[in-house]
Amino acid sequence: MKKFQAIIKFTMDEHFMSFVPPHRTYINYLINKEIIDSYAVSMETQTCWVTINAESKAAADKYLSKSPLYKYWNYTIEELFVYDSQQYRLPALQLN
Repeated sequence: MKKFQAIIKFTMDEHFMSFVPPHRTYINYLINKEIIDSYAVSMETQTCWVTINAESKAAADKYLSKSPLYKYWNYTIEELFVYDSQQYRLPALQLN
């Protein structure tokens, strides 16, 4: 399984917020299925970053295209060479 980073720019209109709850349900589903590792949104820059586990860019794109917010997005998908985070590290040793 490969890792991909989707960098999504979005635009908002008067209907955008009505699609957020079903979008979050879909994102939570993908997180629970371990398809999405991380999901972050900046309202300041109207940008979203999603780290996706998939076999190919086409497979990652297919996951994104099923979002209720898809029509508001312009995005690129890049394959990651290195992905490291605190969640992949062993817990810190606590001496009593």
